[in-house]
This record gives sequence, structure tokens and C-alpha cells, in this order.
Amino acid sequence: MSAPIAKSSRRHPLQRFDSPSKGFSGALHNESFGWHLQFLTILGISISTACFTSGLLADITNLTPFFTIKNYLALVAAPMEIVISILYWGLRAIDTGLVIPPDLPLPPLIYDMTFHLFPAVVLTLDAILLSPPWPSSPMNPNAPLISLATSTAIAFLYWFWIEICYSRNGFYPYPLFAMLTTYQRIGLFAVSGSIMWVAGGALRALYAYVNGYEMVEELEKAPRAKNMVDGRKWE
Repeated sequence: MSAPIAKSSRRHPLQRFDSPSKGFSGALHNESFGWHLQFLTILGISISTACFTSGLLADITNLTPFFTIKNYLALVAAPMEIVISILYWGLRAIDTGLVIPPDLPLPPLIYDMTFHLFPAVVLTLDAILLSPPWPSSPMNPNAPLISLATSTAIAFLYWFWIEICYSRNGFYPYPLFAMLTTYQRIGLFAVSGSIMWVAGGALRALYAYVNGYEMVEELEKAPRAKNMVDGRKWE
């Protein structure tokens, strides 16, 4: 009976980890053009992180510019995260293989919710409770048109970006993109931009329902009333 063949090491005695391997080496070498920024989820998390970092700096320093930056970033981050949640959970309910490659395991539920649900919930609460109306006072009357243009631009910029990545890598970040024709992908991004626009409008409507709607006339009356009171004090 022959002796068992010893498994040969795949690393030099001075090498810290095996390479090639399915562990650290595989994770390190699993890079492609665009890296993780090919994924809409990661782009949304990145913008959300910048948004909350600005808000935290505003809380710590009490500087208005940080608060203003946070509010403008939230105009993109909050609707985007809502769209990500709707698309991800909706497509996953239809077929997990539309958003997760078949050779990858499903992430634990808590991690899945951390990436695809909690950001939308937290950003919505921040937009409703901790932000001015869109994001200056009073609410910009052109907000719907500005939101529509912004949402459409973001959707199609992402489409252009993943097509550039596809031309370099030969694959799309999400399986669904590979299943669609070019015109179908255009339709998907157009619908995504529309959902983002509707989400932005819903946030503004919910803000007005919870906090009220500040009219220009009311803001103009407030300084005049204050001046009248101050004038009587000095008489």
C-alpha cells in the first residue's frame, strides 16, 4: 500500500500567506477595472458615508458649511438609497440570480439589510427630522425639476460607467445587466431615474406633512414683525 502523498505548500518559507489560494490571495487578486465602485450599492454607501461624515463634523464643530454640505449630499444620497432598496429587494424577490451571481453565496441577512435597507431608513429619518426643506428655507419652488434633472443624470452616468467597465472587464457587476439588450438596459436606467425622482418628491411631501410648508410670504413677515417689536422697545 502506497503512502499518502503529502500536500505540498504553495508558499515560500518566508511567504506569509498561500498564493494562489481561495482565501486572502483570492480576495486580493479579485480586482477588475472599476473595482467595487462598479456596484450601485457601493456608490450609494460612499455618498451616504460622505453625507453622514459632514453631518457629524457639523455636530462636532457647529460650523454651518458642514451642515450645508450634508444637506446637499442628502438630496442625492436619500433618494438613491431608496431606489437601491426598492430595486434590490424587488429583484431579489423575483429571482436572487438577478442581483447576485450564482457562484456567490447569499450574504447573511443582517449584512444584507446593512447594505440594502438601513441606509435608506436612516437617510429618510435624517431628511425628515434633521434637515431644512430642500435644503434651504423656504423650499425651492424648482425642486421637482432640479430633482428630475439630477436623477436622470445620475442614472445615465451610472449606465455609461458600467459600460466602460464592461468594455474593460468583459462582464457586468450585476447578472441582470447581462440578460438585457442595450435598449432594455436604457429602459431600466430610465425607470430607475424616474423612481429616484418620485422618491425625492415623496420625501419633500413627507417633510411638508411632518414639519409644515414654509411660504415665502411668511418668511418675509417674520423680520418685519421682529423689527416692529424691536422698534417699540426703543421708543
